[in-house]
Amino acid sequence: MKLFFNVSPCAHFGRISASVLFLVACALPAFNTHAQSFDSCITSLRKSALTQGISAQTFDQAIKGVEPDPDVLKAYDYQPEFRTPIWDYISGLVDDERVQEGRAQLSKWAQVLAQAEQEYGVDRHAIVAVWGVESNFGAIKGRRELVRSLATLVCANKRETFFRGELMATLRILQSGDIAPEYLVGSWAGAFGQTQFMPTTYQRLAVDFDGDGRRDIVNSIPDALGSTANFLKKAGWITGQPWGYEVTLPENYSGPSGRKTKQSLAQWKSLGVKRMASSGKKTTNNSLAQVVPETTQAALILPAGAKGPAFLVFKNFDAIYGYNAAESYALSIAHLSDRMKGGAGIQTPWPTDDPGTSRAERREIQRLLIVRGYDIGEADGLVGAKTRVAISAFQTSTGQPGDGRAGQKVLKALREAK
Repeated sequence: MKLFFNVSPCAHFGRISASVLFLVACALPAFNTHAQSFDSCITSLRKSALTQGISAQTFDQAIKGVEPDPDVLKAYDYQPEFRTPIWDYISGLVDDERVQEGRAQLSKWAQVLAQAEQEYGVDRHAIVAVWGVESNFGAIKGRRELVRSLATLVCANKRETFFRGELMATLRILQSGDIAPEYLVGSWAGAFGQTQFMPTTYQRLAVDFDGDGRRDIVNSIPDALGSTANFLKKAGWITGQPWGYEVTLPENYSGPSGRKTKQSLAQWKSLGVKRMASSGKKTTNNSLAQVVPETTQAALILPAGAKGPAFLVFKNFDAIYGYNAAESYALSIAHLSDRMKGGAGIQTPWPTDDPGTSRAERREIQRLLIVRGYDIGEADGLVGAKTRVAISAFQTSTGQPGDGRAGQKVLKALREAK
């Protein structure tokens, strides 16, 4: 569960790193110039922890040797969910590889998922989609020590109240013994485990789904899947209802839209909104009520404007959105769940002449850059700062705008330049 903070002029994205350094350069001297400030902050945190029932032994063991992490401050200041074009964002999270792996996991954990569906009423495809997007089915859970990351953010006065609460929750997890210290690692913001719970979310909603007496969302996949189902249920998931579906709009549509602007399916039908069939053809107006009653409240979201794909979304989309407060994220989960069920995916083309690339295509871009002598490290499909710098240099050398995007135009140019 990543955290999104709309921090102007920069925002954060934890999974794919970026070089947005202006705010970070301003933040780092707080530690470098005033070394005592971090120590003073830790002393204050210790007093606060003791008043909240955290033992001195737990605090002292957890904080021993901890120093501020400047990379956490860099990560805080960038959020691609709000910066990255949605066609790039979704294409990197929902591709054929992830769909195939998701189906394999659905089969492997069928018994656990059936139990989760029965107990919480949440569609197993949605549970597995969260798992796939959050950690690539446990392959990428993050490596940062939670105590260090959260202490850094608190002492740098980054959403101090929020991150202080997450730090105290982390200390309570350590004190409970549910998860060993070496496994309390994760994202820069403190999310951890197979499905990336924040520490306070773990305290509220994690469940012992394998019955071993511990709530271990790091090493127990059943615990992680059960906890995710519990989260979605508590977030308002309605059993048997879809998250939503793609629709078509009347020409030059200028009516209401937005996730919070809800009205009945009958009202959307009266505005000319029509459900899109899996073949991509328009269906009849009545089809909007084929899955749910016409009285059902829905919202129309246009993630790329009226010229791009359009979706009517229901309560279950809001439940996914509650996991991570970004429409691009929720749409990725919803899209992946549909693809794993055999759905065709998003039918309407995104309004761009340079669509996004899959992870396999991004690895190909990186391999082609390496062949051309660019030092980008491993071709892993994760487009970080080195890859973006190399793409920008290649683009400039071939007369393209040097925006550093790993799009289809760059891939085509690299293939032709071999």
